[in-house]
Amino acid sequence: MRVALGITYNGAAYQGWQSQPSGLTVQDRLEYALHKFAGVPVNTLCAGRTDAGVHALMQVVHFDCAVQREAVSWQRGTNAFLPADIAVQWAMHMPDTFHARASALARRYVYVLLQSPVRPSLEAGRVGWTFRPLERDAMRDAANRLLGEHDFSSFRAAQCQALSPVKTMQRIAISQHGAYWRFEFQANAFLHHMIRNIMGCLLQVGQGLRPPAWMDEVLVARNRNAAAPTFAPDGLYVAGPVYA
Repeated sequence: MRVALGITYNGAAYQGWQSQPSGLTVQDRLEYALHKFAGVPVNTLCAGRTDAGVHALMQVVHFDCAVQREAVSWQRGTNAFLPADIAVQWAMHMPDTFHARASALARRYVYVLLQSPVRPSLEAGRVGWTFRPLERDAMRDAANRLLGEHDFSSFRAAQCQALSPVKTMQRIAISQHGAYWRFEFQANAFLHHMIRNIMGCLLQVGQGLRPPAWMDEVLVARNRNAAAPTFAPDGLYVAGPVYA
């Protein structure tokens, strides 16, 4: 039986999604909970891995298990063994053709940023932070230059394992709500650190340190050294994959 789960988590306490020898990852905690509930080892596969400190508004995983349970039982039973900062929001029985990663047509991420003279306290680890004012129109101009199919090598981490740096950015939306900024990204796929590296560039433009056209130069360079430093993971959230 193939089962899909929708997971939310606060990634601040974890070394990312992917299982590590330390056991301090979201995948390790989820698979431990599934094992405790099902009584047999369960291996999961997610729609898209996250780095240390990155959160999930909706992460989708699937697994195969011979143990028969109602969908709602997978949700409630697994949650009984999960820590407070990870929760299964829903469970569904899926056909064997469903694949959390390969079946996804696109991925969505959100970055939440606090603009304030003082660093975050209550939101520490859950929002990015800038003390400099930002210019919305300049950032939107720069962001629009990334739409479409491009070689995103300039925004790719050195340890990225993707077979190709060519991705299609489908949407970038930037909005401000009081002291908080919301950056929404959708693409067919993302490279390792791609959004955090784009965020670093957008903030340089928003702060007036670079003109919007600089984003064209960074993109064409296809060189990580041409872009801004990688921005903090704190405000980055997986918003979920898009399926047909």
